[in-house]
Amino acid sequence: MSEHMHRTPLGDIEKHFWLTRSVARCMGLSLTEAMAEGKLTPHDYAQMVTRCRGSACNERCQIWLAAQQARAATAPEFCANAEDLNKLT
Repeated sequence: MSEHMHRTPLGDIEKHFWLTRSVARCMGLSLTEAMAEGKLTPHDYAQMVTRCRGSACNERCQIWLAAQQARAATAPEFCANAEDLNKLT
């Protein structure tokens, strides 16, 4: 007997790559620098992008990004990567 798992289709990889980087940038984080400093592995970075792709918050994220006028102290609470991004600050 096989079970069929319902999976949400992943969003566009390029779009979610830029959303992930943009949220980090609004927090004053460079994910490239975090990897160079050993604070973030390439695998963890890829997992963050995949997590973003699987979440259903990209419209909220884009609105949040557009509203940022100053450095954000934390990632938005709805962000699928909020915990990981907040740990990098």
